[in-house]
Amino acid sequence: MEVRAKKALGQHFLTDQSIAKAIVDALEHDSEVRDVLEIGPGMGVLTQYLIQRDDIDPRMVEIDTESVEYLLTHLPGMQGKLMEADFLRIDLKRIFPGQFRIIGNFPYNISSQIFFKVLDHKNDVPEVVCMIQKEVADRIAEKPGSKVYGILSVLLQAWYDIEYLISVGQGAFAPPPKVKSAVIRLRRNSRTDLGCDEALFKQVVKTAFNQRRKTLRNALKPLITEEMVAAGVTADPVFDLRAERLSVEDFVRLTLLFQK
Repeated sequence: MEVRAKKALGQHFLTDQSIAKAIVDALEHDSEVRDVLEIGPGMGVLTQYLIQRDDIDPRMVEIDTESVEYLLTHLPGMQGKLMEADFLRIDLKRIFPGQFRIIGNFPYNISSQIFFKVLDHKNDVPEVVCMIQKEVADRIAEKPGSKVYGILSVLLQAWYDIEYLISVGQGAFAPPPKVKSAVIRLRRNSRTDLGCDEALFKQVVKTAFNQRRKTLRNALKPLITEEMVAAGVTADPVFDLRAERLSVEDFVRLTLLFQK
């Protein structure tokens, strides 16, 4: 039995065993956090290596019924560990009362949504190892000043240390995707508080990058009040810059200007 890759689900099954093993090996060994959730196991290319490790307790979430049937038939011990569900819709706190780590070959069409959900659970998810589209990996790992540096770069780097691990060509998948892929690792940093209003921070970052070619003075017009202008807040030199020039700390300082 083979699972048919479904375009609507963004399925491209990893077939290169050496890369699969490298991804699983990249998940920290002997961590205090044993619970691990694999997103989208497909035909189990990562799962087969996860269940061999005795330092973790893996569970899997898969939206595709055909893949679920395949895994239950071909891999031992899946009963009770494999959930047929949409990761974006499940209540993670009901499944994991404590901390858990995440691994997976993420469906490329929802990878950004997965990361936003990780951010919602950042205090419960100390580590993420994943394969994603190379372009997205570059963006997430990039530093300020680059044209690919963007919203996800800032929001994820605020809470995680990002490591770009390996690049992966199209030939490692069936069917081959049209884009290159990459494996990255996110590890929760020591930050416990941004030092500013977190919801406003997100709003400032997203608004700033929505018109990234403009200076912040123009890009942030929807958020700038008459009171801020009258008080001279927008005379701050930071408003002469574009969003891509600002680090996480710069965005925190910028957010504080809106809180005055």
